[in-house]
Amino acid sequence: MKSLIAFFEIPAADFCQSVNFYQAIFGVELMMAEYGHEKMACFVQDGQTVGALSYAPDFKPSEHGVLIHFHCEDMDRAIRQVLKQGGRIAIPKTKIQAEGKGHFAVFTDPADNRVGLYAD
Repeated sequence: MKSLIAFFEIPAADFCQSVNFYQAIFGVELMMAEYGHEKMACFVQDGQTVGALSYAPDFKPSEHGVLIHFHCEDMDRAIRQVLKQGGRIAIPKTKIQAEGKGHFAVFTDPADNRVGLYAD
């Protein structure tokens, strides 16, 4: 079975400051990437990207900031269940172009927590 946690994102308002902070804290070099208006500094473990510092104009650090993504076998089913159980879709199923594989979606649970889904 795959790890339940697929990916995490930590929003960054000052991207360079955040990159420097996390590199210093963990003693790692983060892999940088830019995609249009978005920037990511990726945490890599055992050759796999497991999370990132993320900057985008609408991605703001706050008490609502950290976004964790869970693996799911059937994203369409998971999205149907989110809606059935009283959640909302914040970002619909979207193809991940940077990696050329997989899809993600983001939903809010009934308590307004943002949670991501990821499928290969």
